[in-house]
Amino acid sequence: MASHKARFPALYIPHGGGPCFFMTWSMGPVDTWQRMGEWLQQAGSFGGETPAAIVVVSAHWEAPVATVTSGPAPGLIYDYYGFPAHTYELTYPAPGDPALAARVRNCLDDAGIASAPDPERGFDHGVFIPFKLMYPEASIPIVQLSLLASLDPMQHIDIGRALAPLRNEGVLIVGSGMSYHNLPRMMGGGTAIGASEDFDGWLQSTCALDAQTREEQLCSWESAPSAREAHPREEHLLPLMVAAGAGGAGSGRREFTDRVMGATVSAFAFE
Repeated sequence: MASHKARFPALYIPHGGGPCFFMTWSMGPVDTWQRMGEWLQQAGSFGGETPAAIVVVSAHWEAPVATVTSGPAPGLIYDYYGFPAHTYELTYPAPGDPALAARVRNCLDDAGIASAPDPERGFDHGVFIPFKLMYPEASIPIVQLSLLASLDPMQHIDIGRALAPLRNEGVLIVGSGMSYHNLPRMMGGGTAIGASEDFDGWLQSTCALDAQTREEQLCSWESAPSAREAHPREEHLLPLMVAAGAGGAGSGRREFTDRVMGATVSAFAFE
């Protein structure tokens, strides 16, 4: 990959609820997702520097081994249900990057992590929905990397560590999920407030720790306040583990927070 001056933070972003930013929201106030959308619109700006490419881990793809999109022109996977018809016609023609996919696999191999290519896989909504706001021109090459079906936090931190060298090559590493993801509670009209605030406070303090302590705490995330209430299943939290691992010795900080459908939801960056 060509050299690139900028070194970008590793990000953990919220990707919202389905295609929420591109429709009139009817399950609550119409501005429910407005602040998150506005934050995403500026989250991809780094002092005028643009990533040479993006590697993204979404909550919506799990595989037995770390699997990368390796095709040159991935399509879109409309993996949301019951939304207006026009949201299944959204486009995001960002190119893939077979060379970067191979580079990702080399990084994983160097770390002893098994991987596989998937030349047919497209981008799920955890990728194209937030990126339509962050990089609406759809010109930056993107490689998506799966979560591991094991859902093991340390394995995802290890994946992030393996990918960290890409940050010195102008690649932006993004974990796309939701820091609180208990949909029945969120639909319950404010019943998520206490648990989400407890868990979010733990996340904020944990991400700010030194790397070793941070990783130890993240691996024990189930012991955090209201952990399983915040994440009955952890697929929306694990992209944060990848971002934290890619952060290396750099500090972590909360970049954005808002209350959405009764839950506190945040984004984090790791320098």
